[in-house]
Amino acid sequence: MTNNQNEPREFDAVLGGEAPPPVQGAVLGGIEGVRNRLVNPNVEIRVEAVQNALNYQAEGLNLVIKSLRDSSRKVRQAAYNLICYRTEPQIQQVLQEYKHWDLFERIDETLIEGYIYNTFTEFYYQEVEIYDPNIGLRNPNEKAYVIDDDDITTFLREAKVNKVEALIFRGYYDLWRVLPQNIIKNIKALFYGPYDIDYQISWTAIQDISLILKAFPNLEMLLVRGGDERHTYGELWEKFISLRHEHLKVLIVETGGLGRDKIAQILSLELPALEHLELWLGSDEYGGNSSIDDLMPIFSGDLFTKLTYLGLRNSEYSDSIAVAIANSPVINTIKVLDLSLGNLSDDGAEILLNCPAVNQLDILNLYDSCLTEEMVERLQLLDVEVITDTLKSPGDRYCSVSE
Repeated sequence: MTNNQNEPREFDAVLGGEAPPPVQGAVLGGIEGVRNRLVNPNVEIRVEAVQNALNYQAEGLNLVIKSLRDSSRKVRQAAYNLICYRTEPQIQQVLQEYKHWDLFERIDETLIEGYIYNTFTEFYYQEVEIYDPNIGLRNPNEKAYVIDDDDITTFLREAKVNKVEALIFRGYYDLWRVLPQNIIKNIKALFYGPYDIDYQISWTAIQDISLILKAFPNLEMLLVRGGDERHTYGELWEKFISLRHEHLKVLIVETGGLGRDKIAQILSLELPALEHLELWLGSDEYGGNSSIDDLMPIFSGDLFTKLTYLGLRNSEYSDSIAVAIANSPVINTIKVLDLSLGNLSDDGAEILLNCPAVNQLDILNLYDSCLTEEMVERLQLLDVEVITDTLKSPGDRYCSVSE
């Protein structure tokens, strides 16, 4: 996600031509009515106009694109939501200039009784494909390939294997020990851990992040998934090394229990390019023994100076996180605050509502929190894209993913 997210470039309309007649169900007033509503001072009216603009095909699409530079974050996000999955080259160019990384690839998750049932359709902006030795690699620089332990030997024999940039590895051993350097240097995005519903998140250990970063010097995105060593088998992080990695932009650690020692190790890394930091803190019963004190280095804003997305998800102390963030410098520089999957209550949400800097966010993600409907209605009045889909009962104070 780039630093100019709130002030997109002056995009020209990318599609021209005559506007076709409005389709059935289009908004009263036609395309001119949409234009008029897009300059209405009421933000909600502008949002509704954006949502109806695509009824007018090419001309409406141009209006949606222009709305990416609306003064309201809600309007900009509504426009982005409508076109973020379109594949036309012109639209892709607009989106590339508008944002480097978007939240919506990250929240397309179904949580089933503590399982992660999240098999991506896209990873690193590339279509995910399970590697089939009988088919081989097709357009390898345009696909994110899923491989496991049994695939490695055949995968490495592929003629185009050194063209692969995004890899989803659902195996158990140290991948970097078997991949040759000509492949490693080309990998820019890597997923490591259980990838489907066959595994509970606590059944596999998190790989040593420092060793992964040392082995893959050109990584831009790293997503690791797993449990704490007290409940899993695998090598511990005893050999963790503090290092500097120049290219990593996205670091995501999904776990049902992230220990304070691992948090300290992660925060000891020098990551000058990091824009997206996402930690799943988890339950104390599964190794998530951290507290707000362990996260304080993040809140100063000095640790990762390019950070625009901060996700402290799946936490049992989300209210404390809300208080700390609301009173910290980092709230003035990030564009996405993600406290989803945790136990945020109305008390924590009230702190966020009373923090003026929250209105400078683009997205506030509180998905699967412990909020009342009354609080949700108040949050929706913010000029921010607030995500509150799926709420736990306010009395059920637990994180969403542990076992």
